[in-house]
Amino acid sequence: MTISNLKEKSWLQGDMVIWMVFLFLCMISIIEVYSATSTMTYSNGHYWDPVLRHSAFLGIGIVFAWIITQISCNWFKLGSLVVLALSILLLIIVLFTTKINGGARWLEIGKISFQPSELAKMGLIGFTAFILSTSRDEKGASKIGTKWVLGVTAFVLLLIATENLSTAGIIGITIFGILFYAQAPKKYLAIIVGLVLAGAILGGTTVYTLSKSEETMEKMAQGPLHRIPTWVHRLTTNHEIPEDPNKYPLTENIQVTHANIAIGTCGIIGKGPGNSVQRDYLPQAYSDFIYAIIIEETGIFGLFGVMFLYLLLMWQSMKIASRCKSRFPSYLVMGLALMIVIQAMVNMAVATGAFPVTGQPLPLISRGGTSTFVNCAYFGMILSVSRTAKKKEEYSI
Repeated sequence: MTISNLKEKSWLQGDMVIWMVFLFLCMISIIEVYSATSTMTYSNGHYWDPVLRHSAFLGIGIVFAWIITQISCNWFKLGSLVVLALSILLLIIVLFTTKINGGARWLEIGKISFQPSELAKMGLIGFTAFILSTSRDEKGASKIGTKWVLGVTAFVLLLIATENLSTAGIIGITIFGILFYAQAPKKYLAIIVGLVLAGAILGGTTVYTLSKSEETMEKMAQGPLHRIPTWVHRLTTNHEIPEDPNKYPLTENIQVTHANIAIGTCGIIGKGPGNSVQRDYLPQAYSDFIYAIIIEETGIFGLFGVMFLYLLLMWQSMKIASRCKSRFPSYLVMGLALMIVIQAMVNMAVATGAFPVTGQPLPLISRGGTSTFVNCAYFGMILSVSRTAKKKEEYSI
């Protein structure tokens, strides 16, 4: 029996490198979530509950990803349109729900809570890949297709940005990446870049102006623009380190402070898995700042190892996309990989102090429900494309 026959009979069908990255991230997640949830388990006395619950989510997610690998990527076209339409409806509904951590991001149905923006990510990537692959001219993505993508994207981002600016930004960068890869008209790409630069200048000027007026900030906090004071605070907070360590304001910017301590005290090899100290002081140690805990416990091996896995995912996804003879699966794989990797890089930049706090989890590693399932679905879709690419010379558009 040849190696190719063995691969055909293996239940892990699809690209083996992607499977390796996927399963390694899941294993790292279980270990680090168990370590990082010490405060949660201490408060309720149920020491195994958080990691068992998270492991159950990951287990279901892995099965979910495997099921998706068995589905032809042509079904993702219809699925993405349905998901996008549903997510837009839910995003409108969530704007009128109770705010959690200062933002209306979660929708609760009974005992189940989830973020519609996670569904919007998936739906918008699939929609973009579908439109750009079906409306092309001799130069690349057509003008009409690009306009449709930009119009729908702008509408979705407006629904998300008022409550979750960082997520809107990540989605916007991802869609721009797909447009660039699909060879959208350079004129439109230039307009996007120009608008972003103009927005950044306007936003910076606004932040500087508002930071000078506490009264204006207080009024905004009570209205529909209630997230603006939070953004201003994050962008204008002074992180200068005093010469006397005893004068360091430990009670201010607790997340950033204890993340820096975790990273600064890790040494070369770290303190060992399960031996983190800052997990007991760092809010969201198991979510937004889990990368800092990974570095504290595993040192430079965790620092570069986790980063390498995400970069390997991007590299391998680019290879899969290049093998696709049809445009839709190629654009889809690139979009999904970009979404995962960009979010991961933003999370790692925040945890290491290189970027303002955003509230973005580390894909597939941070403890979560909606994000875990959605990221598992991303991997399943990438693996589905890679599996089909090995069997067919061409895809149908």
